[in-house]
Amino acid sequence: MDIVHLLPDSVANQIAAGEVIQRPASVIKELVENSVDAGAGTIDVYVQDAGRTCIQVIDDGKGMSETDARLAFERHATSKITKAEDLFTLRTMGFRGEALPSIVAVSQVTLQTRTLDSELGTRLEIEGGRVLDQQPCVCAVGANFEVRNLFFNIPARRKFLKSNQTELNNIMQEFERIALVNPSVSFSLTCDGTTSVRLMSSNLRRRIVDIFGKKIGDDLVAVDVDTSLVRITGFVGRPESSKKKGARQYFFVNGRYMRHPYFAKAVAEAFNGLVPEGEQVPYFLYLTIDPANIDVNISPTKTEIKFENEPAIWQIIHAGTKESLGRFSAVPTIDFDQAVETEIPVMGERQDEVKAPKIVVDSTYNPFTARKESFSETVLGVTRSKSDMGDWASLYGNLSSSVDKGNQMEQPTMFSDDYFVREEVGSMHFQYKGQYIISATNSGLMIIDQHRAHVRILYDRYTGQMSKQENVSQGLLFPELLTLPPSDAHVLEQIMDDLHHLGFDVTPIGGGSFSINGLPSGVEGLSPQALLQSMVASACDGGKFDISAYRHRIALSLAKSAAIVAGQVLNQDEMDILMSDLLKSSNPSLTPDGKTIIVLLKQESIQKMFV
Repeated sequence: MDIVHLLPDSVANQIAAGEVIQRPASVIKELVENSVDAGAGTIDVYVQDAGRTCIQVIDDGKGMSETDARLAFERHATSKITKAEDLFTLRTMGFRGEALPSIVAVSQVTLQTRTLDSELGTRLEIEGGRVLDQQPCVCAVGANFEVRNLFFNIPARRKFLKSNQTELNNIMQEFERIALVNPSVSFSLTCDGTTSVRLMSSNLRRRIVDIFGKKIGDDLVAVDVDTSLVRITGFVGRPESSKKKGARQYFFVNGRYMRHPYFAKAVAEAFNGLVPEGEQVPYFLYLTIDPANIDVNISPTKTEIKFENEPAIWQIIHAGTKESLGRFSAVPTIDFDQAVETEIPVMGERQDEVKAPKIVVDSTYNPFTARKESFSETVLGVTRSKSDMGDWASLYGNLSSSVDKGNQMEQPTMFSDDYFVREEVGSMHFQYKGQYIISATNSGLMIIDQHRAHVRILYDRYTGQMSKQENVSQGLLFPELLTLPPSDAHVLEQIMDDLHHLGFDVTPIGGGSFSINGLPSGVEGLSPQALLQSMVASACDGGKFDISAYRHRIALSLAKSAAIVAGQVLNQDEMDILMSDLLKSSNPSLTPDGKTIIVLLKQESIQKMFV
């Protein structure tokens, strides 16, 4: 019995569509790139319900004839290439002839299009790959694609779409990538009746500023390298523009966005020693290369590109970035060629005799012999009293389940001028190199990383505030202004309620701008703008907007920003409160991201060191 059979075209088209159309952003990418290939000067995108309900792309390109409009929805029908050799001379975004057939296979599409030399246009309706109607119509020159009910015939695929905010964020990313590589084209993006982005035709630097704000434009350094192999233009950020998260990093080749970690490393290594470890700088680099030396026909999304001579291009990118930094004085330099030497005055004879200063030491003073029975002060951002510290013996007893009560550590009896050890176990703490707190327990020595300990304490406090919807905010004397690109502004609006429960008082004022009126207590001295940008970047990690997941990221990001840093000197009261709060936290041993806070050096291990 024969078991091999051909699949119906409708089924085959739905399977193929899964490679090209993964989400609403994929539809916008394919349609807008087609508009660019058609020579459009203005492209307007309209989105409803994050693309689930409707996506509409209108352009003023050259349009299609009646026959072309019908044929364009057939699989592997394209105007970009005619033979296999054309793949090595590509200058257009599309060429596979798969985008439109994939879109109509999983949605309901209406197309209105007209060419310049035609008085009437064509209106075409297609549902699930089947043509329902085609007739003449009156319309403007260009094309008007309306895609409704994406994945209506694949319920399982539609069910696995992410939240509206996640899908909108992906739409913004695709929109920004196309806008960045086509600065001469005017774009607009309207979501649910509200225009989120409107970009006028401009030059590249202006387009970057229009999308990401004026601040990033001030930090950019031009790159222009022309070799026989490749030409590289664009911009890289100055070292002071580096950040841990959310750096804008883009590579384009022949007008096409690409992901290329190998080339990204070339830029990163050019900044070695100029930016802190773990931080990134923004860059917008455009490569122009002979199409015969690259292969863009690797995946349907066309974001992965192979180069014939990658190591040589790597070196050119690396050298070009360093040259631009040096040419525009983006790297600190020392000028040894001074026109006028610094004049150092010579000390003349003094009439009065200079006496050496005397040091007076109170040999009877000991800061640990007497402590106030009660105090109330703000330490580490929290107002505490001595009664809040609890019973140290019971707190230390929970650290280890294997404590030998009959073999308690013998208390040191020797002391120097530098420190004094109390006889009471656990009531005395020492700070080592401004980073670790050391304290004796009844089973050994406990070593705590003070920064990580404070992160854990603050994280528990912030998550508690969000779950209880508490609002602890300190108003600013003068409100701060924060301007974000459209994609980040959408994220900030989505998490506004949770930020309010943390203590942020932020008000949107339109155009991607926000007024910062208040901040949580304990973050004094931090930049409000940098703090909120870090919040947004944390919420975007992984592209997920699960409520519990991004609340975790927000609380962790704020805790890391507000926690005491390594090197900060703490007095005994501050160490007492820090240790007390840590041992009362939900997990004293680990930070929220799984890093060790406490290390216990047991008495038996100490004794073995002296055998």
